[in-house]
Amino acid sequence: MHSSFIPPRQVKIGDAAAFVGTTPRAIRHYHEIGLLPEPERGGDDRRRYGYDDMIRLLWIRKMADAGVALDDIRDAFADTASAGATGDHGIARILERLEDTLVAQEAELRRQRTAVRRMRVEGSRMGLLSDFVTGRLKSLPEGSLRQADLDSLLVTERMFGPLGAAVQATRFIALATHPELREESDRVDAAEEALDDTIDVDDPRVSRVAAERHSFETVLQAVIEDSGLARSDDALFDSWDALHPDLDPDPDPATATADEGEDEDEAGHGPGRGQGSMSAFEAIAKMPYDFSPARLRCMELAEELTARESPASGDGP
Repeated sequence: MHSSFIPPRQVKIGDAAAFVGTTPRAIRHYHEIGLLPEPERGGDDRRRYGYDDMIRLLWIRKMADAGVALDDIRDAFADTASAGATGDHGIARILERLEDTLVAQEAELRRQRTAVRRMRVEGSRMGLLSDFVTGRLKSLPEGSLRQADLDSLLVTERMFGPLGAAVQATRFIALATHPELREESDRVDAAEEALDDTIDVDDPRVSRVAAERHSFETVLQAVIEDSGLARSDDALFDSWDALHPDLDPDPDPATATADEGEDEDEAGHGPGRGQGSMSAFEAIAKMPYDFSPARLRCMELAEELTARESPASGDGP
């Protein structure tokens, strides 16, 4: 028994859009950009679409769903038309390029998921640091590090890389495990902060606070030596050299890249990606610190006191 249904030879734009799974507006856009030739209009001044139009619309929809840009689809159709009915080299090249892009996007997505997972496991601020730095802090009791400590490590890692931040972490480990040191550190920090813009650089308080800073740093370094943390620092350098045998073990801060170590792997070992490369000197120059002239002078005086007590370079034992 023959079916009484007779398929239409042409359909209106609404029917074409419904069959393909798109919208009339999208089809009109295909016409505007030259992706789909505009068919002739019927006596009612409406577009009519035939079998070949529907095939092309299905191609467009499937390729667009796969992520191929409309401009690339148009170019592929143009290449196919110029190569003959069986030519599809243009489409193959576009699909190859698309696959490469998707592979890169997939790798970036894995890196982002790993970073988010680390922040959830380690804590939002601790997880922002690289594994090389957080590994240095694992033994500390939860909550013993302050937010300001982690912020400082984050800045240092951006300037000098994971190794620089891991070495700086020694300071915060000592402070976290010695309450009397932390208390004195807070006192000296407050004294420095009090050297605001109302204080002249020649004010006696500047040199007094500089002497207090120098005295504190001397005591802190002695505690680091006596507690064995200094030996741990030596082990850090050995570990870093083993992980990065091709890197300069003692880079010049003026030329060392601020994002050194960012691209170690996709397991969150680096502080970030796509941030741009700059020398540590450039990074320092771009990081704002709201220090008054009096406070900067205090820092200079403290450094001068340290330099006077340090053995002259090149002197023998």
